[in-house]
Amino acid sequence: MLIVPDRIRGLIFDCDGTLVDSLPLHYAAWEETFAELGQSCPLDFLFRHNGKPTDRIVALYNAEFDCTIDVVRFTEDKERRTYARLDQTPPIEPVAALARRYHGHLPMAVVSGSNRANVERALRAAGLWALFPVVLTADDGLPPKPAPDLFLEAARRLGVEPCDCQVFEDADSGLEAARCAGMLATDVRPFIGERILR
Repeated sequence: MLIVPDRIRGLIFDCDGTLVDSLPLHYAAWEETFAELGQSCPLDFLFRHNGKPTDRIVALYNAEFDCTIDVVRFTEDKERRTYARLDQTPPIEPVAALARRYHGHLPMAVVSGSNRANVERALRAAGLWALFPVVLTADDGLPPKPAPDLFLEAARRLGVEPCDCQVFEDADSGLEAARCAGMLATDVRPFIGERILR
């Protein structure tokens, strides 16, 4: 069971794969976008870079697989395909239930590597959007995870010291960012079971 220690004064959640089960929808969009270019993308590559913005992942793909994919065009195509699917997003209940339980008791934020349109659509579909007065995404112009900047900005907006915040994450880069921000980092993966990717 996910626990919030008594000393914690603010909660910060990742979105995809933490609050909402949207990763299968993202992976389907990745697969379709690569297929249109006659390319494939190993799922383990996407797992390794989970939590990073799409354009960053495409640039890393180009470097690792010696490709010259147009990063801007690919990102636009992939995000369009993702957005079209996100109205089907269900919540991940162990984490969503915790957020519902603490709504109105502790200030809460979402910090995501996805763009704002996708995050809002997924959270609305899962019935969670109204729980979070602070939502930071790749569109906010701060360095992405594993840099701590997004988490530090979320704490500032919540009015809570970073050391009094607890972060819930499903990606190594997000957990590293939370620790670098001086926050209590909680890996939700042991609590949410296996995600079905197809």
